[in-house]
Amino acid sequence: MARTVRRWAAAAVLGALITGCGTAATTDEGRKAGEERPKTEVSVRPIAAARQITDPHGHTVATKAPPRRIVCLVALCDDMLTELGLTPAATNSGLLAHPGFLGKEAAARVPVVPGGFIAPETEAILSHKPDLVIGLEDTHGKLAPALEGATVFWPVQPRNWQDSVGYLRGLAALTGRTAQGEDAERAFRAKLAAAEKNRSGKTALIIFGSDENFGVATPGRDVAGGLMPGLADYPWKDRGVEGTYSMEEILARDVDVLFVETLSFGGSDGKLSEKLAENPLWSRIPAVREGAVHEVDAEVWAKGRGTRSLGIVLDEATAALR
Repeated sequence: MARTVRRWAAAAVLGALITGCGTAATTDEGRKAGEERPKTEVSVRPIAAARQITDPHGHTVATKAPPRRIVCLVALCDDMLTELGLTPAATNSGLLAHPGFLGKEAAARVPVVPGGFIAPETEAILSHKPDLVIGLEDTHGKLAPALEGATVFWPVQPRNWQDSVGYLRGLAALTGRTAQGEDAERAFRAKLAAAEKNRSGKTALIIFGSDENFGVATPGRDVAGGLMPGLADYPWKDRGVEGTYSMEEILARDVDVLFVETLSFGGSDGKLSEKLAENPLWSRIPAVREGAVHEVDAEVWAKGRGTRSLGIVLDEATAALR
């Protein structure tokens, strides 16, 4: 159910919901704070400019020249372009308005693709004369036939931070922004390695949703969730499409720090943590009792999934876990 809720929410929210090199932080459920665990490699392989790349999931992407007019249908695209010092020709994500990206004023000047995340209009996309269109594979893959011959479509589907780094490296190679790509990867790896070195012994949890039908962000299905085992005790694993955690199970885990991603639906629907407070079990969770519930920006935590967004996640998570 976690993945189903995530996809459904992402489709309705304004924006996108939810092969690098080196060694990832482990995601084994049974790891304890004091146990030895793999640490992220901080060195970065050089990126070479290329007219054709193969992405982390085996998709081949080729452009005749370095793409300059790129339309983003998923927030990962906005994240990567920002890291490379570029701005999308158009987007349907709210990520750029975050102060860690362009900020509200500059983001307001980027054209918005009508149709929302789930059904962006093909004619509107092509009206921006894109050299490249980047979308989420399981949502926008259906657009590929309509875009064929007019532009290049790149379907992405990150499952972990290594995928995100791999996509960034591919786009850096295609655009020729190789130095910027290397710098962004290096900065992210260094930040992740530092966070792993100072791993907290506290138990953490990320939940997402708009009401009592919340989901738990798990490694393997959620990119931000995949970072957490390297930062703290994170005993939550993927239970498949139909599986999620109950409030009773969360209570039994003695969660010390809780991160909440509120997914809104075009209006101010209130915070997820406030809605969950109606459940009598909520107030018994240690994180709630101790005031360690953090409402985080879902545009960054749930949707960004690129190295800049994940860097912000690391900053906010490590500060909360001290």
